Amino acid sequence: MDKLKQLESFVSVATRGSLTAAAKAEGVAPAIMGRRLDALEERLGVKLLVRTTRRLTLTHEGSAFLEDCQRLLADVANAEASVSAGGVKASGHLRVTAPAGFGRRHVAPLVPRFRELHADVTISLNLSDRVVDLAGEGYDCAVRVGDLPDSSLVSVRMADNRRLCVATPDYLQRHGTPQHPNDLARFDCMTLSSDASQVRGWAFRVPKGDGHEVIHLRPGGPLDCTDGQVLHDWCLQGYGIAWRSTWEVESEIQSGRLVEVLAEFAAPPNGIYAVFPQRKHMPVRVRLWIEFLKQHFGQPEFWRGT
Repeated sequence: MDKLKQLESFVSVATRGSLTAAAKAEGVAPAIMGRRLDALEERLGVKLLVRTTRRLTLTHEGSAFLEDCQRLLADVANAEASVSAGGVKASGHLRVTAPAGFGRRHVAPLVPRFRELHADVTISLNLSDRVVDLAGEGYDCAVRVGDLPDSSLVSVRMADNRRLCVATPDYLQRHGTPQHPNDLARFDCMTLSSDASQVRGWAFRVPKGDGHEVIHLRPGGPLDCTDGQVLHDWCLQGYGIAWRSTWEVESEIQSGRLVEVLAEFAAPPNGIYAVFPQRKHMPVRVRLWIEFLKQHFGQPEFWRGT
């Protein structure tokens, strides 16, 4: 049995939630999908799905394997598109969405540059902190920052996103400097109330036994806002401590307008991703856009320059 077909069937069943739906999409009998999954699990020696008459659930190993399979199938599709496209130019309309603050600073400047390379492509850029339904709203690609929720979308990690606590030197002189994340309860902490990546709170890496663990705290204060730029301005005006990404505050840290605190407790970085719906044949314009983003976001000088 074709190993690639087994992987495609596993992804189809896992993302659609049932053997019947996956079989209908491919035009085969559910029993055929079931045999492919059985063969895959037997070959791997691990249970990927728990199947009952009422529901289908991914095991822990199945969830991790699903993400790997989605990336693998996307790479295969990209390779096929690259060969089959040959000398054909990218064309058509590209619809892209990105978080408002990040998109203004790091995606919008790249859009005209991409079109200079591909003059037959037209582009619509949507900037919103709302998590857009790509397939339902007809978007080709999203740039997302932070931990990604489980979904049937395919993601490509393009760069690290490190978060850190910052405040002005004046604020720290007036109020002191926290020495441990638990100290934040005594300080004015400003939170971004609409940012999905902060729902669990601010992340810190603290000692535990012979190693470390990541904890999440939800510090409070007199000010919160749904707009990251306003929060950034408040922090620069000395109203408290904020937890921000390096792409937002690195220049102010370098100039001395902001100071990083609790640096030794900074959590491991999460990611900056290109996210797109799973497709059998990815349009050339989408593939080239993702490669273009990855090329720029993967260069350290890009972040220093913006």
